[in-house]
Amino acid sequence: MLACLTRGVKIMEVNMNGLQVRYQQIGDAKRFYEILTNPDFILFPVKPKSIEAEKRFLRTTKRLRENNVAYNYTILLRRRVVGAIGIKIDQHRTYIGEIGYFVDRKYWGREIAVNAVNLIEDICFDELGLERIEINTLKQNVLSIRVAEKCGYKKEGIQRHKIKLGGKWEDAYLFAKVKN
Repeated sequence: MLACLTRGVKIMEVNMNGLQVRYQQIGDAKRFYEILTNPDFILFPVKPKSIEAEKRFLRTTKRLRENNVAYNYTILLRRRVVGAIGIKIDQHRTYIGEIGYFVDRKYWGREIAVNAVNLIEDICFDELGLERIEINTLKQNVLSIRVAEKCGYKKEGIQRHKIKLGGKWEDAYLFAKVKN
């Protein structure tokens, strides 16, 4: 992993194929909105109402980092925004974090989420001092389940009514990995 600062923005290189992550920026709002509102993008529970709503959220990310609540990154492939990944810190058990991610449908099946999860995992264990990382995924989200398994996460069970999707509560698998 290569990390460097570019105009105060931390960039981390995952591999030699042009995949990087960096802290999210306001300028990512339009691209995130395009990805998340694609009609084929149905298994991710967050749907921004507008580009402005997405900008409002992105304005909070620095404060979330400063308060050790969440660390949100943009996933770039050859400098093009293709998704996002973040870690939300459990505020009652600050040694536990939950990874969430999304990748533009056009880029599914290219190991982008796998590489991004591996990078974020290093940040979680090495920089944030977490002892446990969780991934919650809808039972029907086969691709996300595959990402968790490829990254070495163990399925610990089913959480009933964990994720609200389209106004309906859905069950989710809980995957986890602990620091070695």
